[in-house]
Amino acid sequence: MAALDESFFRVRFDRLTPTEKKYLRAMAELGPGPHRSGDIAEQLGRTVNSLGPTRANLIAKGMIWSPTHGDTAFTVPLFDAFMKRIMPGEDWRSIASL
Repeated sequence: MAALDESFFRVRFDRLTPTEKKYLRAMAELGPGPHRSGDIAEQLGRTVNSLGPTRANLIAKGMIWSPTHGDTAFTVPLFDAFMKRIMPGEDWRSIASL
């Protein structure tokens, strides 16, 4: 797991903006997924529509995908656990990027 964290997962994480990191961390809080877009928005205290551009950017980067309408899932297995390791606790909620 440490090798994955240091290379495979870290490369993907480093490509993300602070806003995208916060979105993925909110997803991770819900577990491996898939998750309803509304549940992610609720974690962030936002509306689904306001998060549309961030979600679209993450899909374009290949970080998430939509298995069915309104659902969002990680494209990489175990990425939810990585997000919890790299952004532990509740401090991620105070990131002012969203």
